[in-house]
Parts: sequence; structure tokens; C-alpha cells
Amino acid sequence: MSLRHALLAVLTAEPMTGYNLIRYFDGTVAYMWQAPHSQIYPELRRMEQDELVEVEVVPRGKRAEKRVYSLTGKGLAELRAWLEEPTLYPPERDPSRVRAAHFEFSSYAAARAQLRAHRAHYAAALATWEGMVDDLEARRVPLLDSRLRQRPRAEHEAIVEFKRFAFRGESAKARAEIDWAEEGLALLDRLEGEGVPFWGES
Repeated sequence: MSLRHALLAVLTAEPMTGYNLIRYFDGTVAYMWQAPHSQIYPELRRMEQDELVEVEVVPRGKRAEKRVYSLTGKGLAELRAWLEEPTLYPPERDPSRVRAAHFEFSSYAAARAQLRAHRAHYAAALATWEGMVDDLEARRVPLLDSRLRQRPRAEHEAIVEFKRFAFRGESAKARAEIDWAEEGLALLDRLEGEGVPFWGES
């Protein structure tokens, strides 16, 4: 996935300024696709050059102006073409698993600290995702409301269910990571209880 496709996906809901797009990328979108602010505006300019978005310059206050980006037919076709392609999965790079595979070079205290931090991180992520699912089901998501307003009612169920499906997938990943950390902590308790030394302690 590229930043371009993430921007196109957000713009399917409604036209937005670059500032509003950044707000979404700092909020809910960030949990699926993070992008530095410094990358968003240049990419929007490139998308404009490629005719994937069109721009309307409107007043902002008495002297300033702002650029409002709207999806073009070409932009929608680009998004659809991307969605038709199979996902290309990047190579795995998981520092938490590499650390866990070599805990014997550290200490029981350091290993426990790592796993507790891992558990806390994903517990916070789980709370966020579950809150997003709750907001979605209660229709407290402004971007979803905008999307639903512009589509026929017959399409609403699919729109909502696919968002719920994606968010629940993230919740499931967070729960799996919490379970993995709990398993690791139990393993450390067992090994330490049995008097198993770490590297160089025997």
C-alpha cells in the first residue's frame, strides 16, 4: 500500500483540505497507515499532477486561501485497481520476537520488563480499537456519516460491515499479542522457579 492509496481511500468520503487529511492521518487512519506530515502535501501535489484529485482554491479568512482536494474519476479508478490487486506482504521485521528468541542473553528482570511493556502497548491498542468499533456501531464517526450520506441506503450495510471487519481484525491482533506476552511471562515464572540460569549465570 502506498500513501497515495491511503489518501484516495479517505477522499472517497468527502472533499478535504490538506489540513483535514492530516488530522485524519493523525487520528484513526494512523492505526492502519502512518504518514509524516512532510509526506502528505508533496504526495497531494503529485496526485494533482496525475489527475487523481482536483483542487478548488477557496478563501480562508480575509487574506488567506486553502486548497480543497476532491477525488476524480481517474482517482477512483486508481483506488479500485489497487483494491483488485492481491496484497503484497512485506518481509517480517519484528524486534519483539527477535528479543524474545534471545532472552537468555539478558536477565529475568529485563525479559519481564520487555513483555510487560509489550502487553501494555497492545492493551492500549486494544482499548482504542474496541472504542472505534463502539463508535462505529453507534454512528459516532463523522467520516463514516459523510460516506453514508453520499451513497444509496442499499449500500450502507456493506460500508459499515467492512469498517467493522477491519477494526475487529486489529482488535484480534492486539488480543493475540497480549496472550503471547502473558504466555512469555508465565514461561519466565516457570523457568525461574525451576532455577534455570540465563547465559553466563551458571
